[in-house]
Amino acid sequence: MIYHSTRDIENTVSFKEAVIKGLASDGGLFVPESIEKLSKEFFDNIEDMSVVDLATEVMKPYVGDEIPETELKNILEEVLSFDFPLVEVDENKFALELFHGPTLAFKDVGAGFLARCLGYFSDKNRKVTVLVATSGDTGSAVANGFYGVEGTEVVILYPSGKVSASQEKQLTTYGGNITALEVDGTFDDCQAMVKQAFQDSELNNHLNLSSANSINVARFIPQALYYFIALGKFMKGDKDIFVSVPSGNFGNILAGIYAKNMGLKVDKFIVSNNVNNPVVEYLNGDDFRTRPSIHTVSNAMDIGAPSNFERLQFLYPELSDLKEVVEGYSYSDEETLESIEDIYKRTSYLPDPHGAVAYLGLTEAMKSSDNAVGVFVETAHPAKFIETFTEEQKSKLGVPERLSKFMDKEKVSIKMDNTFGSFKEYLLSR
Repeated sequence: MIYHSTRDIENTVSFKEAVIKGLASDGGLFVPESIEKLSKEFFDNIEDMSVVDLATEVMKPYVGDEIPETELKNILEEVLSFDFPLVEVDENKFALELFHGPTLAFKDVGAGFLARCLGYFSDKNRKVTVLVATSGDTGSAVANGFYGVEGTEVVILYPSGKVSASQEKQLTTYGGNITALEVDGTFDDCQAMVKQAFQDSELNNHLNLSSANSINVARFIPQALYYFIALGKFMKGDKDIFVSVPSGNFGNILAGIYAKNMGLKVDKFIVSNNVNNPVVEYLNGDDFRTRPSIHTVSNAMDIGAPSNFERLQFLYPELSDLKEVVEGYSYSDEETLESIEDIYKRTSYLPDPHGAVAYLGLTEAMKSSDNAVGVFVETAHPAKFIETFTEEQKSKLGVPERLSKFMDKEKVSIKMDNTFGSFKEYLLSR
């Protein structure tokens, strides 16, 4: 498989180069030259396949022969070592729980796959410096995935005061080859600093840079896997399948749309946003305009300049074509908290704030069909946002040991302003 930039289809690289470089030299994002349709036989047998065999068939076209199939299977077996359950919350409405991995967030799949690919490709004589901006869960998943990986140093940028307490502890307490920079700004500032680093010739001469954000193809493409794993059971039914994804940087929903283009039956994707909603406004007919992000209770979606929108527009240059696949809705904090309370009181199911937004979007979208089954994506364990809940909800929730073990550890971060100059100076001094 050849990959090319979203800004120049002549700017091509191999899978290995795309993984190591992260961002294209022209500032664009790498995309595969084609999205491979999976065979009828694959879908006929999808419910009987092992998770690793299914994942290998999905990923093989995108990895090619750059990682031998036996090694690819080993990587996928490690990455997909936990469950992706569908929990029926209301009649014909299911929560797809993606928080059963090591850091209790959906990003464990992509971050784990990327870390192992970089570990496989890395030149042990020249370390790779992995840069990642996080609005919360990316940082902890990347820290966990890369901790102790030979030949890598990871630098995580996160916005000070704008991630939950547990998220901050997860991404600032690993030590070793993981460094956390606490930036006085927003996630968009952090993301802009990372992107600018890839365009800076002095930095690239000094360091072997790569990215662990979903701008990296080895982060976003593997996220298609849990859609195949979870939704295969609906393939032979006659209902419309609606999937609502809480969306920030748009890597997760993009991976789902790739799965649809590979042949997975999904009739409609729903972009569910908080008030940081430039893509929803675009879907409703406005021009796409980035803007400063606003802090909300669903902080992983507090992104005013979503990177993967560029890939989405590359795939669907015409708005009318995109709207055949996607519709979008956005909700306030007040509506989000009301949704959490409503779901909990009626069903005893406690969603995280992002899942609550996705539930609202799914409910709205399903009004257009009387023959639909709906899935809303639960991207993180609700305990990661425990400060959001009422005392009654907290008592129901409890905190998993995988999360509580971080809370007594000492936070270690380096404070930094939100200017690229300060970030560059830090990187050059390493």
